[in-house]
Amino acid sequence: MGQFRIFIVEDDPWYGEILEYHLAHNPDHEIYRYTTGKDCIANLSKKPGLISIDYSLPDTNGMELLKKIKQYNPDIPVIVISGQENVSTAIDLLKKGASDYFIKDDNTKELLWNAVTRIKEHKSLVKEVADLKEELGQKYDFNKAIKGNSPPLVKIFALLEKASRTNINVSITGETGTGKEVIAKAIHYSSDRKKRPFVAVNMTAIPRELIESELFGHEKGSFTGALSRKIGKFEEANKGTIFLDEIAELDLSLQSKILRVLQERELIRVGGNEKVALDCRLIVATHKNLLEEVRKGNFREDLFYRIMGLPIDLPPLRDRDNDILLLAKYFLEEFCKSNKLGPINISPDAKDKLMKYKYPGNVRELKAVIDLAAVMCDGQSIMDNDIYFASAGNNDISVDQEKTLKEYNSDIIKHFLKKYDNNVVKVADKLDIGKSTIYKMIQTNEITLN
Repeated sequence: MGQFRIFIVEDDPWYGEILEYHLAHNPDHEIYRYTTGKDCIANLSKKPGLISIDYSLPDTNGMELLKKIKQYNPDIPVIVISGQENVSTAIDLLKKGASDYFIKDDNTKELLWNAVTRIKEHKSLVKEVADLKEELGQKYDFNKAIKGNSPPLVKIFALLEKASRTNINVSITGETGTGKEVIAKAIHYSSDRKKRPFVAVNMTAIPRELIESELFGHEKGSFTGALSRKIGKFEEANKGTIFLDEIAELDLSLQSKILRVLQERELIRVGGNEKVALDCRLIVATHKNLLEEVRKGNFREDLFYRIMGLPIDLPPLRDRDNDILLLAKYFLEEFCKSNKLGPINISPDAKDKLMKYKYPGNVRELKAVIDLAAVMCDGQSIMDNDIYFASAGNNDISVDQEKTLKEYNSDIIKHFLKKYDNNVVKVADKLDIGKSTIYKMIQTNEITLN
């Protein structure tokens, strides 16, 4: 951690020497002693990590010196040591920002040592959190978080730049797996809110009866099981960004409550009366066409226009050309690094196979395919037979291959038989066809049961 600089401001040379001797047991401590408040203030440019001050000094008192130190830099921890035990003075000093207040006695040097240790640990933790936030911000820098240079993605980069310069609401649309949350984080960590919270909420992951409490919080006793006050996601995101994923899944009653919160910029916790002021940026995402949901009556029109803000429509992976290979290479390198594997490359045949596939699961599916290929390959190269596509049945009934209608019908029935464990009655019901049709196809070996 390096040298930790401590100022001891004490007009009694003997007592000052005792404190210095005790703190100097740690070789990382760099001690400076001063006998007046004036000398202390004159040397604040040395950036002390902690200042210990005697309450009664020749030229000032502890309260005045504390005030001047805090005016210079409010983040400098100050410990006040006094020869008099005065509770009201101690309380006033703590209210004004003192880190601690000790009475001069036989225990003072130990108390000071412990306080210094706590403050150093706190500073270390604050620095660690700041470093992690900086690292997270860099991770979600547009060019690092979003891999690709295809024309559709270049247009997305331009919109992200515009979004990061203001606090406009953003609505992100795109197929499942296109990276909507990655885009939301990139916007947040490139904005002036990047040091504040980013709170992501997946609407489909919360039971319907708990959504209101989850979003707006609740007061103790507001319902059975509410044993204490809970802060909701909107309140957590205050001063930062809240990301509501799959916003289209909200029922109409919740939509009206979210609209009120957005309009009033305040909320009331479930079971409470207190109004909580809000200042958070809203980013929403959905794989559905929200305007179509409005036309169907499933989504409030007034909420739609409130949240639409800057619309960003993410292109599916199949429309991003060579981004497929760029992403594949990136995912492969990341997998090898995290699993301590040596370098692995992708053979020309494997690249060709990757480029021909349509990726119904988009970027998320590509990552899963590459991770598996890295495990399955022998040696240092992924071959085409190391690549497996298994997208929720899409391979079984793909319309990208030239087949007869009869063959497509067989594929569809085989797909559903596999899905429903060869339950012919259930498949016939699902496809609205006679079960005798399926039995006949089985008898003629047009379909074989697995």
